[in-house]
Order: sequence, then structure tokens, then C-alpha cells
Amino acid sequence: MINVGVLGATGAVGQRFVQLLANHPWFRLTTLTASDRSAGKRYQDVVNWRLDVPFPEDVGSLVVEPTNVSAVSDLDIVFSALPADIATTLETDIAAAGVGVCSNASSHRMDCNVPLVVPEVNPDHLGLIDVQRDKGTDGFIVANPNCSTIVLCLSLAPLMPFGFSNLTVATMQAISGAGFQGIPAMEIYDNVVPYIGSEEEKMENEPLKIMGSFDGAEVRNAPFQVSASCHRVPVIDGHTMAVWADTKAPVADVIEAYRTYTPPISGLPHLPSESVHYTDEPNRPQPRLDRNRGGGMTVSVGRMREGLRYVAMGHNTIRGAAGASVLNAELIVSKKYV
Repeated sequence: MINVGVLGATGAVGQRFVQLLANHPWFRLTTLTASDRSAGKRYQDVVNWRLDVPFPEDVGSLVVEPTNVSAVSDLDIVFSALPADIATTLETDIAAAGVGVCSNASSHRMDCNVPLVVPEVNPDHLGLIDVQRDKGTDGFIVANPNCSTIVLCLSLAPLMPFGFSNLTVATMQAISGAGFQGIPAMEIYDNVVPYIGSEEEKMENEPLKIMGSFDGAEVRNAPFQVSASCHRVPVIDGHTMAVWADTKAPVADVIEAYRTYTPPISGLPHLPSESVHYTDEPNRPQPRLDRNRGGGMTVSVGRMREGLRYVAMGHNTIRGAAGASVLNAELIVSKKYV
């Protein structure tokens, strides 16, 4: 068993990490960190459990540690659910101390030596771990992308063989993406908020790195452009997006590619039986009906039309956040980086 911990274990994404790791077949969850006011207390006494699954009692008696390097220095991997401003320095220091960091924070996603990984799309980018170590870091940082970027990139994986140069995407993003206290009720009820800070920039830049080519030393960005418009809608979980791609491929051929898509990896505990599920139903996918497919790790795609146009949807706090980092860690272990 590989000893792991969670940084920022009481927040929305931190709780998802705890849920997914509590009974993991490869990982032993031994350390949870939080703010100084929670440190020294049992996890069950400080966490306000908000998930729609039972609290994992096995970890309730763990004593919460302060969020610093010494608290996690004896671990193999830590999962970071920290705010970006804290993660920037702390994740670097933890990696320098010899610990692997699987981060959900945005701090290091675009660093040239940090792999930005969606395992079904760019598993070879983990080679950047060797680049980090060649530069003197005993541990490493591996980042997962923004939640909407993950849904977009997975939805594009079966489309890549057909080629395209321009993508347009309009998102309808769930309120859980802003955290438990992220959006006042009076702002989101009966409303659509047509702006999410820095979200469009992430969606326009991150896919180019994820779908770029790795030559053993660096990643060269993919040769297409993304134009994004991001919106917050009154849905609890599940980011939905409408995507336009300028490919000329026949719709029937594209649908067949989605139905027969097989990812280039296998054998990982959190890899769903279908990474991308295609539905013919004209009114699907929908967040409430489809977000928990594959344990929340499957991205659903439908409404494929000439243009080329389609709709994609995925669970933002599982596939788009904690589940993405856990799957990254499983891939890291399978590649024997830990």
C-alpha cells in the first residue's frame, strides 16, 4: 500500500478526495491537513460533510495536521485541494522534499516542466516527471486540468483522428465548481451568470498543452485554437457544454468513432468502463441523469450534428477534480514513478 494524504481535506474538493481514497485498493489514506483552527482535532469533529454519499467512518478518527511540508514529508503522494495562492509555493516545497504531488490547483498547470494530464488523452506527458527530477527535484508535481477543460478534452479524444483547427465551446457550469460558499443563493437562483473568473482563459489555453506533443524534453502545443464562453447555472453538480469543431468529417463516421472509442490505458481502479459515453437520445446528456455514470468518471456526449456540433457533460467535482487527480496518481504508480 502507498501512503497518501490530502491537503485541504475539509473543503469541497478535499472531501471528494477523502471519499475516493478512504477505501482505495492501492492507497492508504494516513494524513489529512487543513487550516490551523482545525489542526489537532479529529477529522470527524471539524469537517462539515456535504457530499451526497455517507461519511467514511474509517477516516473520522484521523487527527488533522497543519498544512505544511513537515506534515506530509513521510508520504509517497499527496493530493492537493489547496487554493492556488497557497499551492504555488507549498506544492513546490513538498515536491522538493521528495513527495509526489497530484494537484487540483491551477498554480502549476502551465509550468513547462509540469505534466497537465488527462490519462486517457496524454499519458505520455508523465515523462515530464523525469525532466523535473533531472533538474534536481526529488519528488514531482503532476497537475490535472480545470474541471471544464477535462470534460472538453475527454469529449474530443474520439474526434482527434479527424482533425480540426478551431473549436468553440459554451459552458453551463454547476455551482459546486465554486466551492461550498462560492455563490450566494440570491445570485444564482432563477438566474444564469455569464462570467466565471479566469475560466475562459483556462479553457482556451489548457487543451493546447494537454493535446500537444511530448518529445521527451518538452510539450509543444496542439495546432488548434479554442474560443470559450463560460456561464454559471443553477445546477448542483455536472458541467454541460456545447462544442463546435470545424472538422469536415461525416457525422455518421464521427458517431461511430465515439461508440468504438477505447482509451490508451487500462487496469486502473478509477478508470471507468466507458471514459466517453455516446448517447443517441435527443435530449441527453443531462447533469441530473448522467453525471454519476461510471461513478462520476465518465463524460457523456450526445446531440452530434453537422457543423460539427455536439453536447458534452461530466461530473465536475469527481471527473473534473478529485477523481481526475486520483486517476493521475494511479497512472503514476502504474508507470512506476512511485
